[in-house]
Amino acid sequence: MPAATTVYELRVYHAPSGKLPELLARFREHTLKLFEKHGIKSVAYWTPADEPDKSNTLIYILQHPSREAAAANWKSFQDDPEWKSVHEKSEANGKLVEKIESTFLTLTDFSPRLP
Repeated sequence: MPAATTVYELRVYHAPSGKLPELLARFREHTLKLFEKHGIKSVAYWTPADEPDKSNTLIYILQHPSREAAAANWKSFQDDPEWKSVHEKSEANGKLVEKIESTFLTLTDFSPRLP
C-alpha cells in the first residue's frame, strides 16, 4: 500500500497537429526509461478514444513518494544530458508538445488501492 505522502501526477500533453506519433515514439523509446532512471514511476498511459483529442493528446499518471520527491525527480530528469539530447533530436522538425497540464492528486480513503 502506498505511503500516506504518496502523490499521483496526472499529466496531459497536447501535441501539434500530426506530431502525436512522434511524441508517442519518444515516450516508448526514451522517456519511460529516463523516468525510471530518475525515480519517476509510471502508472499508466492513454490516448483518447474519440476526436478531437484522439489525434493530438497523450494522458498519463505518474506516482511519486511525495511532492518534494516529485520536484527533485523532475529537476534531475530535466537536467539529464541524455534527456536534453533526446529532446533536442526529437524536436529537430518542430515541437512535439504545445501545452502540458499537470495536476497532483491524492487517493481518497474509499479509492481502490493502486499497485
